[in-house]
Amino acid sequence: MDVDLIDRLDDVDRGIDHPSTPLNPVDPINPDSDAEAPAPTKSAKGRAFTGIAAAAVTTVLAVVVAGQVTDDGSDDTARTESQSERSTQAGGAAGVVPSPSVPADVKPLSYDEKMAAKYPLAADLKGSGKFDAVPGVDKAPGKGRKYTYRVDVEQGMGLDGGLFAQAVQKTLNDNRSWAHNGARTFERIYSGRPDFVITLASPGTTAFWCDKSGLDTTQDNVSCNSTATERVMINAYRWAQGSQTYGDQMYLYRQMLINHEVGHRLGYGHETCDKDGDLAPVMQQQTKFLVFKGIHCRPNPWAYPGS
Repeated sequence: MDVDLIDRLDDVDRGIDHPSTPLNPVDPINPDSDAEAPAPTKSAKGRAFTGIAAAAVTTVLAVVVAGQVTDDGSDDTARTESQSERSTQAGGAAGVVPSPSVPADVKPLSYDEKMAAKYPLAADLKGSGKFDAVPGVDKAPGKGRKYTYRVDVEQGMGLDGGLFAQAVQKTLNDNRSWAHNGARTFERIYSGRPDFVITLASPGTTAFWCDKSGLDTTQDNVSCNSTATERVMINAYRWAQGSQTYGDQMYLYRQMLINHEVGHRLGYGHETCDKDGDLAPVMQQQTKFLVFKGIHCRPNPWAYPGS
């Protein structure tokens, strides 16, 4: 190699410029052209190096960022797929919140079914003493002597006042009841002055109103006709839970309760069964007993059971 060329290369390595002597051959076609730029000065070389370094850093950053985007994208995709799978497993298509299962239509209980059921109510319940009149009117269906009544239900007991009112109207106007053979007919009113008020009340409130007529209902937790007041008191515990004498025959027991206490309002006193195996008279205290002086009677809710 040419010694002079070697020296100049060494000078270049040491930062010594030789601007007058080109390192490369002159363009034979256009010797005055700028085919080869002059060797850069220190500042030019610094700028060139800085540009190269910046480009390299940019390239590295681009690769790193691209890698991060790719990694994040993969993670997001994996998470999305995982969530999608969980959503699908939980209840159907991805992204759709599963609807709660819709129960099949439940047929409401009939009147007879409600009358046959027991309802929760404490034997020692003492209510507020405040009453609500059951709204509505039930016209007297017969032509006999008409009695008007209102139905009041004590507040806060959780019992169906509408069912109670319906039971009273149906029971009293049954031909086996006091409406027998058209002798009487009963009409429920909501406003105005009734002949009497049939009242469904807690044991404590029942005792309070019965005591006004000198009657003690606390010993056997029973009902009464409070003759000194306008109220025929039906003990809600008995209405809800029945009695040992009737067992699970709740429908019959409720009819007996209504007929027995309204019977007192109409002027009938207590009776007892006088023949073993016979139906007990409706005016027997059937909540308390069906056996009297060794005579066993059968439960009976009606004044005229053979009709």
